[in-house]
Amino acid sequence: GLTLAVLVLAIGRVSGAHVNPAVTIGLWTLRKIETTTAIVYIASQVLGAAVALRLFQYFQGDVLPNVAGKFDWRIFVAEAIGTLVFTFGIAAAVTQKLKGYQAAFTIGTSLMLGALIASTASNGILNPAVSLGVNSWSWTYAVAPVLGAVLGMNIYDMFLAPESDLKATPKPTSIID
Repeated sequence: GLTLAVLVLAIGRVSGAHVNPAVTIGLWTLRKIETTTAIVYIASQVLGAAVALRLFQYFQGDVLPNVAGKFDWRIFVAEAIGTLVFTFGIAAAVTQKLKGYQAAFTIGTSLMLGALIASTASNGILNPAVSLGVNSWSWTYAVAPVLGAVLGMNIYDMFLAPESDLKATPKPTSIID
């Protein structure tokens, strides 16, 4: 959580601190990011994770074994719910237009809570790119965070966002304007 808070402060103004493909997809579903930008970010995130894994293996002189294991619904649900909690906090920060330390604290704390929840039954990764980078890649660690991100962000947007398109009441048009 602290690492992400620092990343939000350090690179948030440049790229929106997009370091998680699940978060990028969730924001894309809210139309907070354009399709081409989302594709570039996701490709960069996955490429960065693959490079990190290969670099680690090079430094260690050994292959890092995959620790993901076989599909297990408990792991899938834990990762999805953990990511839902994490991205619920991101949606709150984005829709409330939090800046600086407020955004960093909200997002970092949401990640910490989401990881704590997910780690009760899984590796608590909540990020498909990180799962690749630590060689814990599996369909569970790729799909569950995406599902959780889409649900977390859209649930916040539908029910709690101050400027939600779904909650907005149409403004009457005036013939004077």
